[in-house]
Amino acid sequence: MTARRRAQEFCEAYGLTMPILQAPMAGACPPALGAAVADAGGMGASGVVLDSPARIAEWAAEFRSLSAGPFQLNIWIPDPLDDDPAGISAAEDFLGRFGTPGPEQPPAPSFEEQCEAMLAARPRVVSSIMGLFLPEYVERLHEAGIAWFACATTLAEALAAQEAGADAIVAQGLEAGGHRGVFEPETAERTAVGLFALLPHIVDGVDVPVIATGAIADGRAAAAALTLGASAVQVGSALLRSPETGIAEAWAASLDGLSPEDTVATRAYSGRLGRAAPTGYVRSWEAPGAPSPAPYPHQRALVGRWRKGTPDPAAAVPLDRANHWAGQAAGRAVAEPAADVVTRMWSDAQALLPPGG
Repeated sequence: MTARRRAQEFCEAYGLTMPILQAPMAGACPPALGAAVADAGGMGASGVVLDSPARIAEWAAEFRSLSAGPFQLNIWIPDPLDDDPAGISAAEDFLGRFGTPGPEQPPAPSFEEQCEAMLAARPRVVSSIMGLFLPEYVERLHEAGIAWFACATTLAEALAAQEAGADAIVAQGLEAGGHRGVFEPETAERTAVGLFALLPHIVDGVDVPVIATGAIADGRAAAAALTLGASAVQVGSALLRSPETGIAEAWAASLDGLSPEDTVATRAYSGRLGRAAPTGYVRSWEAPGAPSPAPYPHQRALVGRWRKGTPDPAAAVPLDRANHWAGQAAGRAVAEPAADVVTRMWSDAQALLPPGG
């Protein structure tokens, strides 16, 4: 099957006119961004790992007030709780150099209640990262006419997701910004594979459509991914500077001119490995004598407390007020409307794809 035909079949299945999905970036997915991508012919998205059930419902309602297009809701599969008192204490002591912490944060939303809220919101797609849904939930999704897209970073993960009923695999290369979707958190550093090595490996190994993500920032990358067997691409960092995204000014500034080799794989924000800009805060965790960040979700909770606390004006570097996630192509993000970004991407990709159906 040709790349064009494969993309066309995917678009027909999901109500799209271009095979471009907005990445579900938790904390950087306002409804206006999803609606802009959907109205341009792609698929909008929201990452709901931090959202209450009420917020999930609100996001879906606001999206639908702006667009009649399709969207996906994405959630993390919870890790087994990793209680490491010594590691947590060491990370807490290290954070003390940035100031004094605020009060304990409220508990994270219930995963089970979030899953119910996603079902009730009736998106076109519910997607997962960091693992697999239970069979009963997959069955309920399918009964409701909702597709399940599962993120995978290895062929073994992709095959497990296919066996569990995934309708498509999101193949995530190491270039991607934000968190790596590995099923086993301790393997993240040693299983890092670039997208264009990972993508054909997964495409050849599974029978469901594959969506490519990681450093897809222009038409050249999109066309290459489709040529290598993807049915669609998922775009995150390329949209971070779009006005609809509305990220913090300091985060947006850290992306300007950022070279691929300067992005950093770090656990400093959450305890889970993610790719970010090399801020002073991130680099401080790599300095000699620095402890390892606390395991997820303890590091995320600690960082949240310090952000609510009082900064130390004498600190050598400030605490980042937001997670400065950045994929290896983040330096090519432009401060242009999201619709223009994805429309140009698809137009340029089509010009590079061989003709034919």
